[in-house]
Amino acid sequence: MGSREPSEDGRAPDRPIRLVVVDDHALVREGICELLAQHADLAVVAVASSVAGAVAAISAERPHVALVDFRLEDGSGLDVLDGAQRDGVPVRVLIVSAFDDPAYVTESVSRGASGYLLKTATGDELAGAVRAVAAGAIALDHSLVHLLSHPAMDSGPRALAGFSARELQVLTCLASGWTNRHTADELGLNVRTVEGYVTELLAKLGVASRTEAALWAARHGVAPAAGSPSG
Repeated sequence: MGSREPSEDGRAPDRPIRLVVVDDHALVREGICELLAQHADLAVVAVASSVAGAVAAISAERPHVALVDFRLEDGSGLDVLDGAQRDGVPVRVLIVSAFDDPAYVTESVSRGASGYLLKTATGDELAGAVRAVAAGAIALDHSLVHLLSHPAMDSGPRALAGFSARELQVLTCLASGWTNRHTADELGLNVRTVEGYVTELLAKLGVASRTEAALWAARHGVAPAAGSPSG
């Protein structure tokens, strides 16, 4: 049999997703590890309780995804993200936090996090979020999407008036956390065509990442499509 096609992050699909778990509460770390251990395609390769320990573990283990608490004893999860970027480690960071403050979500995304999940998530939701992030998609807790799309924020149909029907379709897919490949399959387009639409949308929205685009979409009333992997 021939080898299967690699995932969007270059990981062979028959290899487990390598994870680092970072939280300053031992019970939380152990609980997350136990939940992830129930999934054969997920492998925790290191744990840490601090920013310094997390950055060292990520540099040594080169995981695909780091699950990081927002608040740590010597800083924040965003400091972990910054440290990994300085070291040139292409890890995707999923913030796992007890705080549902939209400002935390927005800051996390603007700093380069691939998603934000609440600690109220189930084990299956956590595993699904990890898989989505590892595949290059985004993962936002559904309750956070609801908060971000509250009418008190800057939503309104006029903001969507300048988009074509196809751009709105792609934006909906971005709001759903879908990868370019998934979006292409759903819309019947070539992956490169979708990549072009995404690049144009990011420029049009004035944002730097697809996760920021998803937050923009939430604020302006673009509902995620059915079957979203985000959260």
